Amino acid sequence: MASTSFSQEILNFHGRTAPKAGILVGYGAIIEHYGLQLPLPRQLAIISQKNRKYGQGQWQVFPPSYQPADSLAGHLTFALKYEGINLLFFKKLFQQLTQGEVLALVQKEYTSQYMRKVWFLYEWLMQQQLPVPDLRIKNYVPLIDEKLQYALTQGDRSARHRILNNLPGTVSFCPLVSKTTRLQDYLTKKLDEQISLSLKGVHKDILQRTSAFLLLKDSKASFSIEGERPTQTRAIRWGNAIGQAGTKPLSKQELLRLQQLVIGESRFTALGYRTAGGFVGEHDRHTGEPLPDHVSARWQDIEPLMEGLLESIKLLEARQYHPVLAAAQLAFGLVFIHPFVDGNGRLHRYLIHHLLASLKFTPQGIIFPVSAAILDHLTDYRQVLETYSHPLLDFIEWRTTPDHNIEVLNQTIDYYRYFDATPQAEFLFQCVDYTIQHIIPEEVSYLQKYDRLKDWLDNIFSMPDKTVALLIQFLHQGNGSLSTRAKTREFAALTPEEMHQIEVRYKEVFEAD
Repeated sequence: MASTSFSQEILNFHGRTAPKAGILVGYGAIIEHYGLQLPLPRQLAIISQKNRKYGQGQWQVFPPSYQPADSLAGHLTFALKYEGINLLFFKKLFQQLTQGEVLALVQKEYTSQYMRKVWFLYEWLMQQQLPVPDLRIKNYVPLIDEKLQYALTQGDRSARHRILNNLPGTVSFCPLVSKTTRLQDYLTKKLDEQISLSLKGVHKDILQRTSAFLLLKDSKASFSIEGERPTQTRAIRWGNAIGQAGTKPLSKQELLRLQQLVIGESRFTALGYRTAGGFVGEHDRHTGEPLPDHVSARWQDIEPLMEGLLESIKLLEARQYHPVLAAAQLAFGLVFIHPFVDGNGRLHRYLIHHLLASLKFTPQGIIFPVSAAILDHLTDYRQVLETYSHPLLDFIEWRTTPDHNIEVLNQTIDYYRYFDATPQAEFLFQCVDYTIQHIIPEEVSYLQKYDRLKDWLDNIFSMPDKTVALLIQFLHQGNGSLSTRAKTREFAALTPEEMHQIEVRYKEVFEAD
């Protein structure tokens, strides 16, 4: 018989070591009590004996005065008040409880703000109405506490529950992001304004050339992340598609068009949404058994998941949700679903471009080279993908198919609808900041220096543009020195003195602060 107690003193819990021994409370206590099948929240809460409240790594530590009543209602109230909303948790809990148990929980104090939230979440997530009369009180309570998590600034009023639904998504797809010190620091920096300031005063011609270069750079980087080396034509074609991001509404048809652009030759790749299982990982070299690092959504769930994702894109665009947060929640959602046999990574990064552009984060005419930034932080990128994928593996039942693919045996759709996108948001802000501080200004600076050297070469030597470009390319590759081959072949017409003069001038221009 299951214990009626929720609280338990712990130091080590499911592989996590708390800063000190304490009583597990909130979401962690309820998950353990009911054996709910979901990854542990990013942070767990404990009550310590010290009169101090603080956060440390994967833990929030509270003093004894915060101890909740040792009941489902008590721990739910604590969780909603101090840990925020975890939609996956609530879906799993409601599937475990009978409707009668939920009704008893809500009726006991259904006018309180926290039980109103539980009541709303039950009817929203389960799409079933409890036999409870509509509330007649005046005040509305925001569902998401904006001190804890990011929410829509304008939510929808639910008159029945007197709840302001400010969830940044739909019931079919709604990842959430917690407010962390790191994210708040990024938001305080107002990175979008920094882009405009850094480009202020840059000549229009330089901006146009910068944008063209960044398009190609980002396209090549997106292929490189996938371990591919595309032809120049293929890279240019995908770069042109990136340049149009944000100008067309996203739909299933648009995603399929983009996938065809990414794949190109499709004789060996089935286009469109998957009609079989999928995973990211390797195969055992001896047996051929799948060794998944990430298990994709069941192919039977792809249509509803992608419909939900596209509906959430429309919602967040219409409500002017923060562009980087939207990109983290939605673009990483796509790559976790993995709706296609191939092209998922590049379409996931295209979606970042789309949302940054459609929500007016980037100045018009300037591409934001997010793939180039990711390529420079590839280890961090892989780790942030694994923070979602690896814990989820414990909750997915699968078997090997005859063609060495996998078939998922249990219901997993909610794992892809309701995940915590906080690590992904922090990583994407890191990439955005890096792009603003390094990639864009460095490219602008390069082109400005290129033009200075070109003007000097034109005045002294009257070289054709093609020859100037080749000369600067060789100098750049040789860190300011021409190779013996360049001196004896491509630029044999120059005297040794002229070559030395050019090398000196290159270093004066390109190595200047």
